[in-house]
Amino acid sequence: MLRPGDQFAGYVVDRTLGRGGNAMVYLAHRQSEPAVALKILTDEHRDPAALERLRREFDIASGLHHPHIAAMFDRGPDWLTMQYVDGGNATALASLADKLSALAQIAAALDYAHGAGVVHCDIKPTNILVAEDFLHIGAVLIDFGVAHVVDEQCPPMAARPSHVQASLPYAAPELLTGSPPSPATDEYELACTAVELIAGAPPFTAATPMGLFDRHLHHPPPRLSRKIDWVPRAFDSILAKAMAKRAEARYQTCTEFVTLITRALT
Repeated sequence: MLRPGDQFAGYVVDRTLGRGGNAMVYLAHRQSEPAVALKILTDEHRDPAALERLRREFDIASGLHHPHIAAMFDRGPDWLTMQYVDGGNATALASLADKLSALAQIAAALDYAHGAGVVHCDIKPTNILVAEDFLHIGAVLIDFGVAHVVDEQCPPMAARPSHVQASLPYAAPELLTGSPPSPATDEYELACTAVELIAGAPPFTAATPMGLFDRHLHHPPPRLSRKIDWVPRAFDSILAKAMAKRAEARYQTCTEFVTLITRALT
């Protein structure tokens, strides 16, 4: 673990930002350049799979240039530097208007990525960072480590909880059954994220991974209008389509989904 003032790969560490599942993240700078987020895999997470995920995160995101996708700057075998966003993740947003704005910005980023042949496959509130100056900078999407590249030849993910490379509370049914992801996969996960931002919890909860599997595969989405008095029934219908079990039954774009829920809630 690095401390303020330590040097790493030409960067000076300013402070620790946090720890993820397999990495430490620091605020760092190099000479007179702007501060960056320095992500370093921890010693116990430098196995080939983790190193490959970090490489993919950098390489895929480096090819995407959008104001609401975190910019990548530099990398080594077990580290990378990326755009620093100073306001925490999307759960830090207080107002409904800001939450809907963040969802719209991420929807636009996803639609752009889909146009470039990239499906993120791990949309969740903690992968959406927000700036303190939210009005001018807004929300930024991070972590393309398990992203699917449409033209890339790779084996399907095994349909077992320990092998699903996505976050189970938000995982689209097709990810759980080993089917190829598509832009509709990100739409499903964005819909789960929207539910959490609006209701305070993801749409499905369960005591075990298999319980979450079952809910995503077989249970209808929650009807928030029955739980939150200011949510109209129209929202339930929109959510049901965005979270349809069959990918082809969902909306054509993420922006279409977010536009509709924004109209329903405002």
